[in-house]
Amino acid sequence: MIIRLKKVLFIYWIAIFAVLSQFVLSKEFPQVASIREQVETVNRITMLRLDTLLPRIMRETGFDMWIILTQEDNVDAVFRTMIPMDTWNRRDLILVFYDRGPDKEIERLNVSRMNMRGFHENAWDYGAGKETRWECLARIIRERDPQKIGINESKVIWAADGLSATLKKRLTRAIDEKYVNRLHSAEELCMLWLETLLEEELDLYERAVKIAHALIAETYSSKVITPGVTTVDDLIYYYWQRAANFGLEKAFNPSFSIRGRHPDMIAKYGKDDKTIRRGDLLHCDVGVIYLRYYTDHQEWAYVLRRGEKDVPETFKKVMAEGNRLQDIFCGEFKLGLTGNQLLKNILTAAREKRIRKPKIYSHSVGYYLHEPGPLIGLPEEQENTGGRGEVKLIYNSTFTAELSVTYPIAEWDGKELRMGLEQIISFTKDGIQFLDGRQTKFHIVK
Repeated sequence: MIIRLKKVLFIYWIAIFAVLSQFVLSKEFPQVASIREQVETVNRITMLRLDTLLPRIMRETGFDMWIILTQEDNVDAVFRTMIPMDTWNRRDLILVFYDRGPDKEIERLNVSRMNMRGFHENAWDYGAGKETRWECLARIIRERDPQKIGINESKVIWAADGLSATLKKRLTRAIDEKYVNRLHSAEELCMLWLETLLEEELDLYERAVKIAHALIAETYSSKVITPGVTTVDDLIYYYWQRAANFGLEKAFNPSFSIRGRHPDMIAKYGKDDKTIRRGDLLHCDVGVIYLRYYTDHQEWAYVLRRGEKDVPETFKKVMAEGNRLQDIFCGEFKLGLTGNQLLKNILTAAREKRIRKPKIYSHSVGYYLHEPGPLIGLPEEQENTGGRGEVKLIYNSTFTAELSVTYPIAEWDGKELRMGLEQIISFTKDGIQFLDGRQTKFHIVK
């Protein structure tokens, strides 16, 4: 009995210690809103977007009707950004937007059994049993006689291609033939909806980035890393678990790796060694989702050698060159340029300023990780990225300044270090801004 009691007490104190350890690490962490607060914020912003942004982009693109069809477990990328956070997507789901005229509000109709909580008016009385949802949709279209109907299909933008082949067949069978002939790709509508952020959203997005930066800093701290013991896999799972503890979904599988090591250390421990050792350069590529906004960052840390108090100057110079390339990158952003034009202009300016081996592979980020704005280069393509590279730059959009420079390291017998950096920027009428700043100094592990 005494032994059992001691065991229970031991487990109890271990649990208390674990909780206290989490508290110590997170006491200076940016506040993550409660789920209730997140729901309230997301719903308020989504309603504001529907009230203000939706009418503008429908009129800019000339669509007087936009139909979004989707299904449970295969939800359209645009649809999920137009509904309350606290609702359940089930069965066949249909949203219809209709422009009643320049001085009137956009009619927002829900043709499903889903509870839209006032975001969209229920147009189908499924309880009455008088018509199916498809008959209801056909009636809505006939009564309004739209001239240009948008549907979500695209050969270029993934996020604008949410309409399945099956649902399109059901749509074209359900509606009158003359309206089938008025169906058009809503690609531009989808792009403008997903890419454009309201001013208030940029502030909220910066909160998400602040949390993302804090997660990286904590993972790179001496509280987490013990040189000679901790592995890069440990960092992956620490970061992932900490994000989960805060209720944050990962934007993609987190990556931590050793990107720089002295040749003598490689010879000693092998090229596949994952244990973090003194003198190592660590790199991460990580992101989380908060308030529906995706983050995506690449940052670096240096593990001090015995007797070192700071990062060697050689490595500092490489990061400074990376920051210079970021400045050049930001300086070339101009309204209306395509991704391919931006890529050419950035690389031309970088080479004129003698940046060594500049490489650009930037993308829009926001409601999704890599879409839907202009693609600015790919790691394997530094001239023309095709259709996604022909998308034009608009105001109130957000991007990753994702790029790299490559320099030889004298201390490594001339071996090259390619330093990839990635931070989130906003592009508005006021210019470019790094959300919550950018990395200009290494995280230091003692």
